[in-house]
Amino acid sequence: MSEPPGSIPPSSVPPPGASTGAVPADVPAGSVPYTREYLDLPVPPNARGQSYRLALHVYPDPGGDAPVVIIFPAMGTPARFYRPFAQRLGADGVAVVVVDLRGTGESRPTASRADRYGYVDLAGDVGSVLEALKPRLDGRRYYLLGHSLGGQVSTIHLARTAVAGGSDGPAGLVLVAVGLPYYRSYPRGRRLGVLAFSQSIVGITALCGVWPGWAFGGKQSRGVMLDWGYTARHGRFPEHVATRADLASVRTPVLAISVGRDHYTPHATLDLLCAQLPAAPLTRVRLDDPLDHFSWVRRPDPVATHVVSYVRGTA
Repeated sequence: MSEPPGSIPPSSVPPPGASTGAVPADVPAGSVPYTREYLDLPVPPNARGQSYRLALHVYPDPGGDAPVVIIFPAMGTPARFYRPFAQRLGADGVAVVVVDLRGTGESRPTASRADRYGYVDLAGDVGSVLEALKPRLDGRRYYLLGHSLGGQVSTIHLARTAVAGGSDGPAGLVLVAVGLPYYRSYPRGRRLGVLAFSQSIVGITALCGVWPGWAFGGKQSRGVMLDWGYTARHGRFPEHVATRADLASVRTPVLAISVGRDHYTPHATLDLLCAQLPAAPLTRVRLDDPLDHFSWVRRPDPVATHVVSYVRGTA
């Protein structure tokens, strides 16, 4: 799950210090098919005194009653990677916002030993994004779409919001290439390898105080990788993140899509996550197309067809 290739020009990264809220940034006309906006998170700074800022890629809004899809990416995967998929949704009249997860892409700062945030914090970031976008979402159907880690933290956000008595949430949750990477969910010949791989990452992260991003997941904070490693060992989120009872309180409709050649989150890992959402109306799609954990973004038609149908209420 290492970051796909590509680079962001340094000039596109704004300096810290803007007021909290989604703030349009200056982008040369015609350079990209979206507008960059930045959200200063209302959370304490890290141990170096650095404040957290998320980058949002806002695609052209068809307006009217067009549904809105807010995409939360995979671990270490920048928002720019989702451009083909976002444009495909836009071509079918869907408004799209793609969010760089904390420490990834144009979000700042990059993870270091000074950071201790984990899954709870990333789930809180989902809420902060929705609050910042609220003026655009009011009166419209909107959906969270999570890929891999983005799907996990979107699910956790819904669970923690439901337990807290929150309402007026999204019309649905779309999970694409997501799962709980429990080692026992993988084919027998891979189980011990998955366990050893995931727990070696946990050990290196604990030793270094940060995951260096060696060939997997990009540079990540200690808390994120320890929470991720727990799911690989136990097949559930840590108790401090979301209990089974918390997940059982989610009643938001779910569209869950897995792809045939996904070696990171095969079908069974998504089935495991969906089983922990017993009260959520579920639409389960298993695609047999030759798509893997990332290629569905670059060849978006199979997944986009299901997503567009779902958000338009025609699935």
